[in-house]
Amino acid sequence: MFLCCALQMKNCMVIGFDTYHDSVNKGQSVGGFVASMNDSFTRYHSRVAFHHTGQELFDQIGQCMTACLSEYRTINGRLPSKLIFYRDGVGEGQLNVVKEHEVAQVKRCLNSVYPQGSEPQLVFIVVTKRINTRLFMRFQGALRNPFPGTVIDSEVTRPEKFDFFLVSQSVRQGTVTPTYYNVIEDSSTMRVDHIQRLTYKLTHLYYNWPGTIRVPAPCQYAHKLAFLVGQSIHVQPSLELANRLYFL
Repeated sequence: MFLCCALQMKNCMVIGFDTYHDSVNKGQSVGGFVASMNDSFTRYHSRVAFHHTGQELFDQIGQCMTACLSEYRTINGRLPSKLIFYRDGVGEGQLNVVKEHEVAQVKRCLNSVYPQGSEPQLVFIVVTKRINTRLFMRFQGALRNPFPGTVIDSEVTRPEKFDFFLVSQSVRQGTVTPTYYNVIEDSSTMRVDHIQRLTYKLTHLYYNWPGTIRVPAPCQYAHKLAFLVGQSIHVQPSLELANRLYFL
């Protein structure tokens, strides 16, 4: 299936979260949390969470979420009705931990911020880049790389999961590597193809590259933020920078 990226999303927040191991302070990891502040997904608010070995990261995710929701309400005058959460940096063996703890913490945060009965729709997606899967298409009698926007959500995916592969880039030589998306929580009324289209659309919105990237822009922003803090700063950035993409 080939996706066109035209899709309008109103009152929706997209979130990216990634972690990076601190290069100086052993046993400390940095979590980059980035959330959109407008309907076109071009303005972002960022927070950083530090995690030491033996401590729980889940409470800090809730604090970042609360801060971003508060900032969204300040800018837009209302809270978002949909949240699309892209979680990067998760191995296959960590999926149960993410679902049982991180997703649960996000839900508790939403229950504490929103009035009872008005909780937003939540889609929690785990993004995996390091995979061995390669996809090909037959075109004019020969095998070639799939076109950008190609989605595979049957045959090679798992029937017990809500997962799909997305090819968002084109390469001039070699074999293109798809990105694997695993939706581990979905309380929304969005159609499956709308989630896939939104994901593809977000790969176009990374400011540092004129084309598409392998992951949705919030994921890449979160990675850049966590990398900058874990590699160079090693302390909490000033909150005066939170509404700027200073980490690019």
